Amino acid sequence: MESPCILVCSIDLKTGYCFGCGRTREEISGWTLYSSEQRREIMAGLPERLEKVERKPRRETRRSRMARERAEDASGKA
Repeated sequence: MESPCILVCSIDLKTGYCFGCGRTREEISGWTLYSSEQRREIMAGLPERLEKVERKPRRETRRSRMARERAEDASGKA
């Protein structure tokens, strides 16, 4: 079965798209239920979606992510 998955399964909270493939959670979970034509239609739009993802995925612990987000919030409110 054709799939755009590159094993970077992480969803951008602003766009709702996976950082790796550009699909939504709903598309990822229902991928095997789609027809080949439906999968091809979705895949045709993925490059445009990936351009809208605001940041690239990074490997970080939950603790370091939370610390980074707190620092970003504090600098934005100052």
